[in-house]
Amino acid sequence: MFLGRNTFYNKGFTLIEVLVGTAVFLIIALAGYQAFVSLFKLTSYSQTKIAALNLANEQFEIARNLPYGDVGIVSGIPSGKIPHVQNLTRSGFNFVVTTTIRNIDLPFDGTLGGTPNDTAPADNKLVEVEVACPTCTNFSPITVTSNVAPKNLENASTNGALFIRVFDANGVAVPQAQVTVVQGTGTSTITINDETDNNGMLQLVDIPPGTDAYEITVTKSGYSIDRTYPVSVSNPNPTKRNATVAMQQVTQVSFIIDRVSEVNFSSVTPTCTPVGNFDYTMTGAKQIGNSPVIYKTHKDLQTNGAGIQPVNNVEWDSYTIRPNDSTYDLIGLSPLNQINITPNSTQDVLLVVAPKNSQGLLVTVKDSSTGLPLTDAFVELSGPISLSKYTGQGFVSQTDWSGGGGQQDFVTANQYYSDNGNATTNDPAGEVHLLQTFGEYVTNAVLESSIFDTGSLSNFRQIFVTPVDQPVSAGSDSVRAQIATATTSDVAVWSYKGPDGTSDSFYTPLNTAINSIHNNDRYVRYKLFLSTASSSYTPTVADTSITFTSACTPPGQVFFSNLSTGTYTVDVGRVGYATSSTNVSIENDWTEQSVVLTPQ
Repeated sequence: MFLGRNTFYNKGFTLIEVLVGTAVFLIIALAGYQAFVSLFKLTSYSQTKIAALNLANEQFEIARNLPYGDVGIVSGIPSGKIPHVQNLTRSGFNFVVTTTIRNIDLPFDGTLGGTPNDTAPADNKLVEVEVACPTCTNFSPITVTSNVAPKNLENASTNGALFIRVFDANGVAVPQAQVTVVQGTGTSTITINDETDNNGMLQLVDIPPGTDAYEITVTKSGYSIDRTYPVSVSNPNPTKRNATVAMQQVTQVSFIIDRVSEVNFSSVTPTCTPVGNFDYTMTGAKQIGNSPVIYKTHKDLQTNGAGIQPVNNVEWDSYTIRPNDSTYDLIGLSPLNQINITPNSTQDVLLVVAPKNSQGLLVTVKDSSTGLPLTDAFVELSGPISLSKYTGQGFVSQTDWSGGGGQQDFVTANQYYSDNGNATTNDPAGEVHLLQTFGEYVTNAVLESSIFDTGSLSNFRQIFVTPVDQPVSAGSDSVRAQIATATTSDVAVWSYKGPDGTSDSFYTPLNTAINSIHNNDRYVRYKLFLSTASSSYTPTVADTSITFTSACTPPGQVFFSNLSTGTYTVDVGRVGYATSSTNVSIENDWTEQSVVLTPQ
């Protein structure tokens, strides 16, 4: 019997065809589901935005329909009937409504304290309504602002004005700083929570006069706090008293805040063995009161069981460390007292300690021109007990490059290794500038130093390039540096790195702490990068120094223990420096004496 060709082929689906069909179906179904979810989210987001806008308009209508004298904040300035913060629900969404109202001094009729002097400065009221939804996904707060004007002519005000300016440590205005003003001298307390504008200014117009009446606190997320202080029994003479506002006068108060830093303390023996639970104090130089002196920062601290203590939210300042331990003495520290903490930095501080043995004296020897610790200084103590010691390792430094390049190892003090041809080191001698041709400076220069030998495996601390202040027209960070270290001096290729431990970052005069990846190396060299944004100006380098400790030997310091009470003479000498003689009285468990030597 003859059968047609198709008789041998069964109609159906193979396993592969089923899997492919299922995959195609899933892709289409998933795409449809994602489109549905996206549409649902978009619809929900639109509903939230519409509800928020309606709520903002509702609050404005309330403000517009109030008598002009009632348009203000409850217990605020201007005082009125509108709450500063409200939790309201609309269309099933929970909103937080923040209303801010300020008197506005318009310039059309003069300004308070200006020419002409506006004796009625509260011309209009600025109303700002912010609607936020903390529980809503991807919702950005809505802010609506408008002016409210009085219907009647204004009368001369019996109030004054308070202008608050906020700067950072470099004198740059800080925008959006949080400002809290509290006035509690009247029958009721007035509290204002606001923020500075883009120029770092907050203007409070038409506020009640009062002597020392306004307590002001200024801060910002990630920043320090600055404030005024009332006269009190504990602080009878504040350095910055509460603000006084006079009738028809402008009172301007300035505050300085900046980003906080981190300080990492480590307590170890001279052989680098960690010492746990060491007690010490950290006191800043800034004062909030005098007669008696009251310091803004005074912390009682203790390292943990491993001898480590990180301290966060540290305000930029100069800090003095003192021991407060019954078992151990502080026999040295790096960096030296006073420790300068710059804004937004991380500083490692090594506390070298030894078992307490009666009364002790820490002598720190510094160079008069650089303030850096001096190694190999001979310190002789005479009095009830006579002792003598040499200070430990301190720093390597170069102050003159006029001898030119070509020097591999640092032997001749005024030579270096190489430059890219754009640096000049003899105009004048002792300084590095950009090369000037036809009356204009080149845009950049690179100079590489010789190799410095620290004498042993070392922990590198900071790099200083002076002067710190450079011409503004040269641009920001017109002087930068990198360092390279090694365990031997015969390295074929030196790897230069910056503060983050890579070749992509650079040390600057405000970022001097050397990354710990260089620790336990013996040889060090630096590379300078000079640049300018204007051909009429050049940055200048007059001194480059690198501080270090050899293992855990305190730089430029010696400690004398087991001393008797009495007056001692401290004689200090070093080759190339004039000898110094100082009297010191030993009356307490721990005393520190700083000695400054002047080069001959």
